[in-house]
Amino acid sequence: MGRTAGDVRNREIAYDPLPSQKLFHASNAVFKGFSGPIGCGKSQALCQEAIKLSYVNPGRLGLLGAPTYPMLRDATQATLFDILDSNSVPYDHNKAENTLVMTDTGSRILFRAVDEFERLRGTNLAWFGLDELTYTQEAAWLRLQGRLRDPKSTRLCGFGVWTPKGYDWVYRKFIADRGKDYDAVLAAPFENRFLLKQIPDFYHRLEASYDENFYKQEVLGTYLNMTGGVVYSSFSREEHLADLHAEPRLPLLWALDFNVDPMSSLIAQIAGGQVRVLGEIVLRRATTRQACEEFLKRFPNHTAGVAVYGDASGSKEQTTGSSDYEMIREYFAIHTSVPVRYQVPKANPSVRERINLTNAKLRSASGEIGLVVDRQCKELIKDLEQVSFKQDSNQIDKDRDRQRTHLSDALGYLLWQECRPLAPVGEQPGRLV
Repeated sequence: MGRTAGDVRNREIAYDPLPSQKLFHASNAVFKGFSGPIGCGKSQALCQEAIKLSYVNPGRLGLLGAPTYPMLRDATQATLFDILDSNSVPYDHNKAENTLVMTDTGSRILFRAVDEFERLRGTNLAWFGLDELTYTQEAAWLRLQGRLRDPKSTRLCGFGVWTPKGYDWVYRKFIADRGKDYDAVLAAPFENRFLLKQIPDFYHRLEASYDENFYKQEVLGTYLNMTGGVVYSSFSREEHLADLHAEPRLPLLWALDFNVDPMSSLIAQIAGGQVRVLGEIVLRRATTRQACEEFLKRFPNHTAGVAVYGDASGSKEQTTGSSDYEMIREYFAIHTSVPVRYQVPKANPSVRERINLTNAKLRSASGEIGLVVDRQCKELIKDLEQVSFKQDSNQIDKDRDRQRTHLSDALGYLLWQECRPLAPVGEQPGRLV
């Protein structure tokens, strides 16, 4: 089929996208992703998006890649050629250069394995798409992101598809720390009606073959920490995240983990027996005084008062001669008239007790959700999702990521003071007010 310069041809392609595929194609983000379990149509979505962008950007250059050449050849290219051939879309494939020209528009597609990412420097791109992104190095994505700069393009876009593989760089970039130019669609398990029609017991077969965690990751598309047991296993974004605001008539509960880098604390309230984490304060290389400054900057005149919680070791004197709690008392006495009380134990509970209580508040054995977190508490959310035990032990792994555990520890101190089970007869609760 011929092409006239500047001519854009519309092509009808037989494609009935699943709900998640439809959301992915509709996204106008500069960088977008499609995450889901095996069999959810990721490769189909990737190649359909590549074809669409080759028509939206007539005469421009795009790139379709995979982590290795065998993956590119056997999965990505095979899917693309199947779509083009079955819909009689004309193209010219140069096997020697591993490129393809879309005859209708003159658009070119480079096929590249991205395992040697330094070779990706150079040519300007109108778009790029990567298959199996979680098996790709972040450096390869960054190289391609820097090449997305064709001044004559109609629509600049970088996109990728993947099956979850733990809390890796893909999870951080597209989900946990997503920037304004990023979007991600998470496909639901068992969504692919076409696959189930052909192989009704497809997922049942996998359930019999995979262990529980691998089944959750590969078949349910769940993000898991695969290197050790997750500490806060009761947490899920679907059940525990909400858009929250401070209730003026309820006191603010400020829980601190005294650590110089980062100095970490969170602000919560309790309403109807439910703990609601409203915000977090995370300051690099900061002092207790600076944490106080930031707290009063956010809540300068909360007349219902403030309750302070934290590590029992914060009562010990520092090199300045004052304890962390004495510093807080002094600062608040000078800078605010808001009433402040201190809910600090004489001794910390055991780590196991705090973990069990936190998991129980997240979801009790009866299914009650006793703790919700504001969506903006990104560091606490990372803790609840990512803090793990050391392999084959019940000790928290604090070495894997030094930024983790601080906010979840602070939360545990608050919950221990406010929500722990009643002590057996004869025991004292051990609170200092």
